[in-house]
Amino acid sequence: MRRFRFLRNPNPDELGSNVEDFLAHLGGPACILLKGKDTSRTRAFVTLLHGNEPSGAMALYRWLRSGQQPAVNVVCIVASVVAALTTPAFSHRMLPAARDLNRCFRPPFEDEQGRLAEEILEILRLHHPEAVIDMHNTSGSGPAFGVCTHMDRHHDALVSLFTERLIVSNLGLGALMDISESSYPTVTVEVGGRLDTQAHELAYEGLSRYLSAEQVLDPGATDWGLELLHDPLRLELNAGVTLTYAEQSAQGYDVTLRTDIEHHNFGTVHTDPPLGWINGEPRRLFSAMDASGHCAVDRLVRTEAGVLYPARSLKLFMITTNALIAETDCLFYAVADDGLTIS
Repeated sequence: MRRFRFLRNPNPDELGSNVEDFLAHLGGPACILLKGKDTSRTRAFVTLLHGNEPSGAMALYRWLRSGQQPAVNVVCIVASVVAALTTPAFSHRMLPAARDLNRCFRPPFEDEQGRLAEEILEILRLHHPEAVIDMHNTSGSGPAFGVCTHMDRHHDALVSLFTERLIVSNLGLGALMDISESSYPTVTVEVGGRLDTQAHELAYEGLSRYLSAEQVLDPGATDWGLELLHDPLRLELNAGVTLTYAEQSAQGYDVTLRTDIEHHNFGTVHTDPPLGWINGEPRRLFSAMDASGHCAVDRLVRTEAGVLYPARSLKLFMITTNALIAETDCLFYAVADDGLTIS
């Protein structure tokens, strides 16, 4: 069963007066094919893998409404349309009981989300784009950054269209960017918080550069001047551990994180500021694995009289104050304060 609706060069006047109208017009997962000035090459743009991350859909709608023609052919994939339109709009990461779509891009493709991911991969294989941008919003408020599985001049060039910060990580979580090693240069771009006007504007400006530029891959050996963060560790909650956010330790919860913890996003945090409060030993409550499969919890956090502190000077990112996302994904990512992996 085909899950995607296919549209070719849609009429801008038929897309509605706002992004919600646009998504309602799509009706479900959609693939929009745009004819470029150069029809010998194709690029791909993927957005709304998560229904609560609107910046990519807003940017694409704005571009389509402008009536511009891209430099090359473009395949635009808009995935979690139904989740995005579930009221209140842009509040559901995925539908209830559904898996995170951006963890489904590896076999087995047995459930509905897996089959949707498999169809996305098949669309990309069919068109074989020269590059793929997968646009997201961060779970919390914070600056923009790019993520790729390995560093080379093509990935650097793609990220530089949007931001000056690049995370190089090969966690193998089943994300769309994992295809980059075997297929085509693919980067995830996190443009900022889903409620941040600045993130929406950055998404449109970066997408415009990506669609309009004659070349988006580096033909030489340009130094793009990116800030590089290598092989982060993820701090996750163990199964059954309860979490909340508050200004002090909350009774009845195993872990209480500070309500302002996301202010540490991409800043260096030393060993003295408290991150929150816990009831129990860190290894009982948290999990973190390094590339060798060894427990790395003690390298990330420590406890003193029930107060949770960084174990060393760290650079943290992808911090969220959304308890549901923290419980189902992770609390944060971390590298050493110099941007290197934590040994």
